[in-house]
Amino acid sequence: MNELDLFIRFATPLAIGFFIGLQREFQHGGEGRTIPAGERTFALITLSGALAAMASDQFAQPLIFFGLLVSVGLLVVVGYIFKAQRGHFGMTTEAAIIVSVLLGGLCYWGYIGLAVAIGVATTVLLSIKWETDQLVEALTRQDIIAALQFAAITAIVLPVLPNASLLPAPFDVLNPFQIWLMVVFISGISFLGYVLIKITGSQNGIGATGVLGGLVSSTAVTLSFARRSIRESKVVLALAVGISAAWAIMFARIMFQIAVIHIDLLSLAWLPLTASGLAGFVFAAYLIMSQRSAGSGRVQFSNPFDLGEALRFGLLYAFILVVARSAQLYLGDQGVLLSSFLSGFADVNAITISLAQLSRDGGLSLQVAAQGVVIAAMTNTLFKGLIVYQIGSRSLRRALAPGLIAMLVVGIGVVMLI
Repeated sequence: MNELDLFIRFATPLAIGFFIGLQREFQHGGEGRTIPAGERTFALITLSGALAAMASDQFAQPLIFFGLLVSVGLLVVVGYIFKAQRGHFGMTTEAAIIVSVLLGGLCYWGYIGLAVAIGVATTVLLSIKWETDQLVEALTRQDIIAALQFAAITAIVLPVLPNASLLPAPFDVLNPFQIWLMVVFISGISFLGYVLIKITGSQNGIGATGVLGGLVSSTAVTLSFARRSIRESKVVLALAVGISAAWAIMFARIMFQIAVIHIDLLSLAWLPLTASGLAGFVFAAYLIMSQRSAGSGRVQFSNPFDLGEALRFGLLYAFILVVARSAQLYLGDQGVLLSSFLSGFADVNAITISLAQLSRDGGLSLQVAAQGVVIAAMTNTLFKGLIVYQIGSRSLRRALAPGLIAMLVVGIGVVMLI
């Protein structure tokens, strides 16, 4: 390798170690406090890993690198013993030291991108101690059991499910492996929002709760805030902000789902979905400037990894797949659009991934699939507007009506251009 390659392979571990050590110094350093390693020590540790990897290659002796790793491990053990004698028992910094040695080796061996990615991930993990502690405190025993059950069923059942369609049309879309894989995918997105809400807790403003809640279920946010508007008339505008934000984030969630399943479909669907989402966020911003009190937001969500919820979504997804396929076979493209309209009242996630999958597999044109996704999103937004109309206060209905109309008009108007 030339000198430039060598420079990169030794400069990268220096930078990685420096930033990891900088985080440790910031987190636990300061006057009167001591840590096993700071930014300079971590930089030298990663550099030593790169040097040991080079020596191992030059002398064709892998034991050189492993010898360094063992030596550093012994130093870490000794340091931990002295630290434990002073009443400190954490091993986070010590574990980061071992990782840093290995990152230095990866850099020399040419895995620069992987080493940088792991270094960044390590620094992030070291930096979110407070957030992870908050998550542990917020999660309940039921949450943990639900997540473990879901993981166990997925790990055991998913690998043995047949990855093929076993029935004739219109049931040829029922691929057991793909169906459960989509259940895992949607549950994972919802669980992300669920975890974020658990971490931030009741300190969220109503608007922030709407955004995070929209990742889990914008319908749940709508129901909760609409009921609350009857009891708390002073924060109606804030509740309208939260509902608008939840509606708007739904469009971003839909685009992410499409991008993962069939990126080509996103090239047609992104414009109307983005336009509607922006209309919702702009309206929410307008309401924020109009209100005096932000209020706090609390919405009760069930764990998305609950087996019952996952199975219900899987059955709904399979049903909508068959409905969309049947509509396409017997009614043509108009039947697909009709089924999209009706399915939007039930669940926008199921129809979105159904149409994305059908278009990916060649059973549906991109244009019809994009129109169907947007129609389902509009229907779902209208459905949530009807929820507000039915159970929300009169002032909440008045506050949300312009935003609802704007989102529907913009989305429908743009999708007609596809």
